Amino acid sequence: MMSLFFRIAVVAALLAACGGRQEFSAPRNLNDACAIVAERPHYLQAMRNAERRWGIPVPVQMAIIHAESRFIGDARTPVRYTLGVIPMGRQSSAFGYSQALDRTWEEYQDETGNRRARRENIRDATDFIGWYTNKTRERNGIPLTDARNQYLAYHEGHAGFRRGSYNAKPWLLNVAQRVETRAITYDTQLRACRRR
Repeated sequence: MMSLFFRIAVVAALLAACGGRQEFSAPRNLNDACAIVAERPHYLQAMRNAERRWGIPVPVQMAIIHAESRFIGDARTPVRYTLGVIPMGRQSSAFGYSQALDRTWEEYQDETGNRRARRENIRDATDFIGWYTNKTRERNGIPLTDARNQYLAYHEGHAGFRRGSYNAKPWLLNVAQRVETRAITYDTQLRACRRR
């Protein structure tokens, strides 16, 4: 009797682990906004909620998430190694869909009162993006529709953006341009499939 219970418990745990991993995996076609929301309708609901609350357009949210985590819910930065073999920890504390850093996430939790928010939860991640981009609009005067500059401020922080730290990073300027192009593409696609 006990061994049957044990076998059922092991199978249930394995199934839960498999299902949980799929929850964090990327959608199959990241180049098509309609395919993303068809495969993961709860993504669109979360982004629409953030748009209603904070004003950040869905396509801009999608483009930022694509650049930050490729829609992988438990994404982390790579591990750094010394001498090529000794692990020295991760490059930063960035985690989840939004790749929010620990301190910035805690600030978001404090200001919004959402203490249970989790970075690997798409609803919380999109709400965070809305909160952060609104701070950017207030502090740096960047419209919520300006995907390129919103992304630069998202990546560099508000003070870094004001200093123009991104100008010393040609690779980041290229990423920001891709974010802008992707936001436009996603917007066109969502309008075509009537999800906007």
